[in-house]
Amino acid sequence: MTIHEVAPQRRGSGVPAVLGAAVLWGTVGPAQVLAASAAAPAAIGAGRMLLGGLVLALCTARPQGLRTLIRPRVRRWLLLSVLVTAAFQLCFLEAVSRTGAALATAAAFGTTPIAAGLCSRVLNAERPGPRWWRATVLAVTGLALLLVPADGRGADLLGILLAVAAGTSFAVYIAATGPLTRHGGDPAAAAPVSVLGAGLLVLPALLVAPEGLAAPRTAALICWLAFGTTALGYLLFTRGVGRLGAATTATLSLAEPLVAALLGLLLGERPGPPAALGLALLLGGLVLAALPDRKVRSGRRTGSGRNGLPDRNGLPDRNARPSQRS
Repeated sequence: MTIHEVAPQRRGSGVPAVLGAAVLWGTVGPAQVLAASAAAPAAIGAGRMLLGGLVLALCTARPQGLRTLIRPRVRRWLLLSVLVTAAFQLCFLEAVSRTGAALATAAAFGTTPIAAGLCSRVLNAERPGPRWWRATVLAVTGLALLLVPADGRGADLLGILLAVAAGTSFAVYIAATGPLTRHGGDPAAAAPVSVLGAGLLVLPALLVAPEGLAAPRTAALICWLAFGTTALGYLLFTRGVGRLGAATTATLSLAEPLVAALLGLLLGERPGPPAALGLALLLGGLVLAALPDRKVRSGRRTGSGRNGLPDRNGLPDRNARPSQRS
């Protein structure tokens, strides 16, 4: 079953897992600001991925699953996942250091749904439905309002561009899970490999700029990023993404900037009226994206096509004969 061929009951069970991962990931930026570490963001990211990837591998990796990753058609998507995971870490943590937690997270994950919709169209042949578009428009509009400067000063342009690059990288990671799974790869085994592989790519930053990593605040930051946001976050995300489409997953990931903005209040970031309205629209988009699918009057699930063939929503006809079902 491909990512976009998801039964409603499986879709519903995937929403809490993805939202849980998004909430954990929403603490990355605020934790970085709170720690006020003197270490280079790239070095922090490398430590996070190496330690978190190792813990994730111990919890999820199995020989049978790892063997699925050596298939020729799977390797290319695994390599892409490694590259975009490394790009996300480098770009996002640097963006947070330049623009702050709330702004960097909002810019990054405001980009994610749009990029994921385009990627899923190309890679997974998904056609996001009207509800996804409505939810995404609400959420992205809310994020645009969050970007309005509260004090009249403009944001760091390079920081915003890095955040956009991070959001695009995350969108590609989400969409690449589809073809990786279709070609027989185990996404639970691919997650720790992607994180560890990305950590090895960024390892030179850890070796070149190790200053400040031994400080208690930095050590505590890396431990939280590794155990809480990487190991547990990716574990939840991997369990949920296989039950949702890439477009819906990307929209639900908008919970990250919501969490970051709310935590920013505790760090002294006071949003003005536009930002408050933006948070309300963002929350509305998340609720709309998380709602379960409705059923039509005939008792068939929404999206059923004729003759047992999946329609544009990927759901088979329940009234078809067994020989006709896919």
